[in-house]
Order: sequence, then structure tokens, then C-alpha cells
Amino acid sequence: MTDPRAVTAYAEQVLRRFEDAGADRFDTDTLLPADILLDLYGEEIRARSYLTGDAARGELVLRPDFTVPLVQAHMARAGGEARYTYAGPVYRKQDSDPDRAAEFVQVGFEIMGAREPAEAEAEVFALLRAALDGLDLRAATGDIGVLRAAVTGLRTSRARQDALLRHLWRPRRFRALLDRFGGRTPVPPTRAALLAQTDPLAQAPVLSGKRTLAEIEARIAALRADAATPPISGEEIMLLDTILSLRASAPEALGRLRDIAVDLPAIGEAVTRMAARLDALDARGIDVDALDFEGSYGRTSLEYYDGFVFGFYAGSGDPQPVATGGRYDALTARLGDRAVPAVGGVIRPDLVVALKEAATC
Repeated sequence: MTDPRAVTAYAEQVLRRFEDAGADRFDTDTLLPADILLDLYGEEIRARSYLTGDAARGELVLRPDFTVPLVQAHMARAGGEARYTYAGPVYRKQDSDPDRAAEFVQVGFEIMGAREPAEAEAEVFALLRAALDGLDLRAATGDIGVLRAAVTGLRTSRARQDALLRHLWRPRRFRALLDRFGGRTPVPPTRAALLAQTDPLAQAPVLSGKRTLAEIEARIAALRADAATPPISGEEIMLLDTILSLRASAPEALGRLRDIAVDLPAIGEAVTRMAARLDALDARGIDVDALDFEGSYGRTSLEYYDGFVFGFYAGSGDPQPVATGGRYDALTARLGDRAVPAVGGVIRPDLVVALKEAATC
């Protein structure tokens, strides 16, 4: 078992390092209002978080991370550029893997309001890597911004684009939608039967459940509009699949994405941002040739990120990252009255200490 005193000592060491980099220390309650998380991620958050409640405060959640309350605090300040650091326990349900910790410490560093996004991303990445100095770790990177741009660049309806973006974090559901929107799989039988009816509501005049008649009619109209939408072209799906399956060094991936941008110009701006990021990382002494880039990286675990994403791993087969981070501009817009640039990352002190203990055995 990892020595908890060593975990605490390492967390404090990293916290001081982040403060020396100009970050203000942030703290928040352990019990947080659950309504914000439910609004952001839907009912699925219940499967991953510990929720409770009382008559006075309503539904509460044991803190799953520091980012949401930190963004709320920063947006309330209406300030400019700021750096923050924090350390403390977070709580995650592990229903499918009892060996993974349900409570563990996070130490984080966040930059909000930076005028130069690429510089801020390089600063966060380099600072976390420096804090992990001495460990033999593999760095994985990706870019959710490229994927989002590719989806919004598809020549299809806005409703279909929105559906794909909504399920970008659920690869199986995303694939099922993409195959249906591309005409590769048929419409589900129940939906086909509904659309075949001249007046579907005439078959069920008695309403039940919470949906109003107007909501049901709007849903049927949306399904009819989707059925009339031409399929996404096979060429566009092939380009998107090429991005999703891309695995290469960061510079090589940049070259391939530039080639794809010729046929899918919607990703051009995101690719330009990636190039600026690699230049900024290189300027900070990071060997970008040694950085792995994965087109699908971050799609299953980094839900609020919308741009650059990264993680540090002890080995190629290790599913638990020692540290993770990325850009989350869209989250600031949802939690405030405007969007501000935001990027940050967290370290797991318990995993770091475990690796150091194993290295001395």
C-alpha cells in the first residue's frame, strides 16, 4: 500500500512548485451542488459520482474534480488572466473496476484568460512534465478541437452535426450515428414504423409521461426532417475515420492533418492552432518528435475538453494516466456569461509515489 504520508508530502511539493509558477491557491467544499454537474453531463454522471442530499441544500455530490467550482469562481471574479493551483481528494465511483481508487488526491494547475492559447498550453504541459521529472513516462496527446471542427464541417444538417458532437465522448454511439447518417445502417424499425404512419398521434390519443403534446409533435417533426436529410458522403466519412484512427508522432500527425485539411477545410484553423502549440512546446525545450499523437485521444474520459488534450502514462498498456490535462474554453461559456480561454492539468500523487516506490524495490 502506498504510504499516505509520502502522497501528502509529494502533493505539497507540487503545490509549492505551482505557486512558484505564479498560481494562486484555490480551495472549495467537498460537498458541491449536484445540479451544475447534472446540467453539464446529464443523468449519466450518477453512474460515476457519489450523490446525496438533504432537505435544506437539495441534491449534493462529493467533489468529482476541482475544475467546475474553479471555473465558477473565476467567472464570478470577471478578471483577466489568472493562474490557479489546488490539492485535495476527489471521489469517483468505480463500479466496473473495484481495484481502482474511489477516492484519491489531485494536484492541479490552471490558466484562465491567457491571450496566447498556444503559449498557455505549452506552459501547462511543460510544468506538469517538470513536476514528474525522474519518472519514465510516455506522453500522449490529442486534439478534440480537430474532431469537433471535422464534425461541424460535414455537409449535413445542423441537427445531425449536433447529435454527433453530443456523442463524441461515446465512441460506440458516435459510430452508430455516423453509420446511420451515412446510410450504412438502416433506420431503427420502431422509428421507421412511426415515420410510416400518416398521423402517429392518432394511434395514441391518451398522453402519458412528462412530454407535452407540443413536445411530441416537435420530436416527430424532427425525425421526419432527419429522414429526409441526404446521407453524409462516403468521402467525408472516410476523412473523419482517417482522423479518428490517426496515430503518429506529433509532427508527423500535423503533416497528415494538413493533407486532410485540403479536402476537409473546416479543420484548417484547428490544425493551425496545433502547429502553433508544437512551436511553443519546442521553444520550452519539449522534444515534440517524441510526443505521440492519437486522433481519438481523450474521447472516453476527458468530457469537458474541447481542444488540446494530453496525458502521461507509466507504460503503453497502463490505462490510468499519472497526469492529464487540456483546453476547456467551452466550459467557461456554460458556467459564465462569456467564454474565456482556459487550459489546465492535474497530477495523481498516489500514482507518482507508487511508481517511485516500485523503482526502489
